[in-house]
Amino acid sequence: MAAISGASSISLRSTPPRSHQNLALSRTNGLRSISLSDYGRSSLSFGLQQLSIRLSVSCAAKPETVEKVCTIVRKQLALPDDSAVTGESKFAALGADSLDTVEIVMGLEEEFGISVEEDSAQSIATVQDAADLIENLIEKNKA
Repeated sequence: MAAISGASSISLRSTPPRSHQNLALSRTNGLRSISLSDYGRSSLSFGLQQLSIRLSVSCAAKPETVEKVCTIVRKQLALPDDSAVTGESKFAALGADSLDTVEIVMGLEEEFGISVEEDSAQSIATVQDAADLIENLIEKNKA
């Protein structure tokens, strides 16, 4: 006899012996449920877990915005013009400390005519993060 507890687990218990075994499989709300009668076993238990699928939707910033951010980062960190700074570059990997990051954000605010809140500024770790935030703020200011 099957007992279902919650939406993601099934508990199975044996029943008195009969002349056959019974197996039923069905789908409920995307979860697979199993009903199983196995005579001769004292107790069976199965647990099903719903898998969490994370979907990340990201609207990448325009290439020209990313390039402007790269230029500002190079300037603020006094990096050579030919240094490899891309959207994936992390500020820490480029040698930026917390004060450098604040100065980068101030340079971005001045260049793009935006104001970055402190909690948003703390979430910036890469050039791409900064470019995405800038475009979001510019879009909000247009609305």
